[in-house]
Amino acid sequence: MTHKLTTEEMGRMSVEEFRKSEKLPLTVVLDNVRSLNNIGSVFRTSDAFRVEHIALCGITATPPHREIHKTALGAEESVEWSYHEDTAECVRALKERGYRVYAVELAHDSVKLGMRNEELGIEGQSVAIVLGNELEGVQEEVMELCDGYLEIPQGGTKHSLNVSCAAAIVIWEMYKMLSPVRATEFSNPR
Repeated sequence: MTHKLTTEEMGRMSVEEFRKSEKLPLTVVLDNVRSLNNIGSVFRTSDAFRVEHIALCGITATPPHREIHKTALGAEESVEWSYHEDTAECVRALKERGYRVYAVELAHDSVKLGMRNEELGIEGQSVAIVLGNELEGVQEEVMELCDGYLEIPQGGTKHSLNVSCAAAIVIWEMYKMLSPVRATEFSNPR
């Protein structure tokens, strides 16, 4: 009979082991994200896929915060993060460091994830994805600084996802394109 894995069988890393482990060359930039639960969820997803960094910008709250911790479940302790008052300045700094920066946004020339990923040409590069405010999306000023736009294909009536759901999908797609660490390494017990 199949059974759920126990915590011991999962082979979870300690925070110290996580910090020393090889990371996905991806930075997640949160542009004025309001919901503390969304912020916590992005931390938790970033921990799951070993994202190297989260940049919290503008009105985006920062740890330590009880509401962030409620959904992050401690991932705010493992994933490196920084705060930036201005998202545009954060994006400029990432580009100066050689990052390819993409806004996750519906735009006329956006690339649909899973469809034409080879067109991005990001293999072997450091990438940053910018996710925007729950109501306004990514700021126009920030979009103008980006190297391109990523779109999650959707066939329903809304063409809109919660920012933490969108982050999870895009981080997974980036993991498939950029990962130096294979999924089997994530799931093998020690």
